[in-house]
Parts: sequence; structure tokens; C-alpha cells
Amino acid sequence: MKTMRYISPTGMLGVGFSEQYFREAVTPETAFIACDSGSTDGGPAYLGANKFFFSRSAVKRDVRILLTAARANNIPLMIGSCGGSGGNWNLNWMWEIVKEIAEEESLSFKTALIEAEPDREVLVNKLENGAFIPLANAPAVDAELLRDSDRIVAMMGMEPYLEALENGADVILAGRSSDAALFAAIPVANGFPEGLAWHAAKIMECGGAAVAQMDRPEGMICTLSMEDFVLEPVSPTQRVTPTSIASHALYETSDPYRMREPSGIMDLSNARYAAVNDRQVKVTGSEYESAPYSVKLEGAKLAGYQAQVLGGVRDPVILAQFDTWLDEIKDSIRENVDAVFGKDMSSEYEVHFKVYGRNAVLAENEPNMDNFGNEVGLLIVALAETQDIAYTIAAQAAHMALHHAVPEWQGLVSNLAFPFAPHITPLGPTYRFVLNHAVALDDPMELFTIKYQEV
Repeated sequence: MKTMRYISPTGMLGVGFSEQYFREAVTPETAFIACDSGSTDGGPAYLGANKFFFSRSAVKRDVRILLTAARANNIPLMIGSCGGSGGNWNLNWMWEIVKEIAEEESLSFKTALIEAEPDREVLVNKLENGAFIPLANAPAVDAELLRDSDRIVAMMGMEPYLEALENGADVILAGRSSDAALFAAIPVANGFPEGLAWHAAKIMECGGAAVAQMDRPEGMICTLSMEDFVLEPVSPTQRVTPTSIASHALYETSDPYRMREPSGIMDLSNARYAAVNDRQVKVTGSEYESAPYSVKLEGAKLAGYQAQVLGGVRDPVILAQFDTWLDEIKDSIRENVDAVFGKDMSSEYEVHFKVYGRNAVLAENEPNMDNFGNEVGLLIVALAETQDIAYTIAAQAAHMALHHAVPEWQGLVSNLAFPFAPHITPLGPTYRFVLNHAVALDDPMELFTIKYQEV
């Protein structure tokens, strides 16, 4: 029976995994090693400001293990969404690490670098020709925004990976990518059922996250056949169950049965999960529907500069009337800032408040809005055009909150306990996501450029 075995070492490059367990899992029969390196979990700043949320040394450690294992066994290595957000800077950042390791380990191979930052005028043309598809709560977009955004990336499907492999690449470093496409490309190209290949890819891209209990980041092994796929943790200390595998469809999805990819839709309505033993689960019945080809766009644009203040409120008298107290502080801040700058500043800054201990996580969606503990944390964040203005406004806001009285108290009061000194922290530039759109493509490759390098 035709089968394919491949490995995902971890759910995120740089978070670490056991070198011993991984090397024991890799054999010459392994079809490929792939690893995701990207996420929007950290917000738009990593794309807009050319940063990665893991350290270079942590990423280099992981890449060294993957690269040496892949070359020792002559196995393709593919890394998607390089450097976190998959922009060109992030891709080149990863490429520098790979070159260093190759020199240090005396390795030779052909590398494909797949850029995912589309030409802006191509995007403008797509917009003007009606190819943009707004997703849920998509902001307004026009040609000026497309030209002026700091960074825009397109989330590639499996086709750029396949073209790079057809052109002899041993190592593929890709910009922003569908996480699942990274793992579906080779199985689909080799004739395995798309439903099984894409469903397995959706699970494999998270490494060992679908285990029953993830005590530490590790990887996953997939063995794919024409009728099913079997998942097994890389770590001998971990296990999977039908429930742990099935429940992974709830992760990062709005619909656990139907999930959109560039070329179509995963349909898990008829998927079935069965234990092979206490460490393996078999999945059958997954399906895939073709759909008009489109890729998601992610864009980041500078929003200004931020400064923050964090303080704790413990006074039970204030907590008993917290909403009124906070509303009065907001009014005081507006009046004080206008007085400091000598003009109406309302259109030139924002001040945001998060109340930890009540609704800082869910905001207005918090179902227990009136539940208070014996203390809350108040985070005040000022946003303005320059760092100096943001700092000034944060300082004024902190002072207003620190000394704003309630009717029960007379004289000067201090309401906030500051955990840090200095209590005002400049945060630097901040960015906003400015796109939540897909764009229809006539050719899956039209927004992506592949460059080849010999090491």
C-alpha cells in the first residue's frame, strides 16, 4: 500500500523541542521535514517593524537541528512564514541564519527563497478590477492604503513549494504561508487524497499540539495512505487520543468542519477518529472541495507611538464606584491634556484603558462584568503621532488617575500602586492591521517570487 511518512518537529520554530527524540524519529524513508515559523498572535508590529518574537539564538538552535538532520538523510526541509510574519526582511533574516549554519556545519545544498510581499501596483490593479474579497469586519481599503502601508504579505498556498521542489531545491525558506499548505504540498502532488492530505496538514502544522497533554513543545509524525492517516507524537512521553486529534479542529477556526485554504475547503463533516494503540490515532473520511483560488492578505501600517502606565487599585471605596471614577478620570485627562498643549487635542491622540481583574481580556463581551476581586490592575496606554506626545499624555493620565478623588475621601489621595519605576514606559512605534481581505488569483504564483541560492 502506498504510504508517505513526514515529520513536524514543533509548532513554532524557535520555541524549542527535544533534539534526541527528533533525530531518533528521522529516517531516510521520511519524505520531508516541515516547520511553521509564523503567526499573527503577537499583533501587527512584527510585520510592520521587521521583527520576530523569538530570539535569533533560539531560532538558530532549532534550525541547526533541522538542517543537519535533513541533509544527513537527503530529505527536503521546508520552513514557512519565515521570521514570524513572512515579510521579505523576515525571510532574509532566516536566510542569514541558514547560511551561517551551513558554513559552520560544512553543508552544501540548493535553497529556494519564496518572497511573499506582492508588488503594490499589482495589488492596486487587483483592487480596481474587483478581485479583493472582504472578510469578516474588513476595514475599508483603497489604492492609497495599498501603496502607503508599511508591509503587505500574501499567504501563499502549496504551489510555490511545489515549483521550488521541481526546480531542485533541497531547502525551502518561504515568506508568509498558509500553515497547512506547507504540509499538504508534497502529499497532494504525490497523488494522495486531498481531503486526507489537507486535514493531516492542519494538524501537523502545530507540531505536537494535538497530543492529549502537551507538557512541553514537541513534534508529530504523520503516516499518510490512500485511505487514512495515522498520527503519532515524536516524543515517547506523549500520546494522542481520538479526542485530542478531533478537538484540534476547534483551534484557530471559526467552523470546525469547514476550513478555507487557497485552493478550496477542507470538509471534516465525515471525518472519523479511532485509536490504533495508546500512542497512535487513525483518521478517515476527510474531504476537500475545490473553490476559486484566492489568498489572504495581511497588511500593517504605522499607527503612531505609544506609552503606558500600569497601576493597581486596591481601595474598596473606589472599586465600589469604579465605572464612575474611571469615567471622571477620562474627562479629567481630556481637560488636562488640552490645557498642557494649549489647544483641543482630541483628534491627535488616543488613551486606552484595560481593567485587569474585570474585563481586560474580553472587554464588552465579558459575561461577568460586575464581578470584582479585592484589587484590579489598570493599564493606561496613550497613542499619539510622536513618542514625546504619547509620553506626555501617559504622564498626565497617570497623574489624573493617581489623585482623582471620590466623594467619600477628602484631601489628597493616591489611588494607584505602581509596580515599576519609572512608572511611565515608552513603547515606541505601534502598528495596525489594515487588511482583512482575500484576493482572487488567476495564477497561484502571480504574487510570489522564487529566488534560488546555492550554498
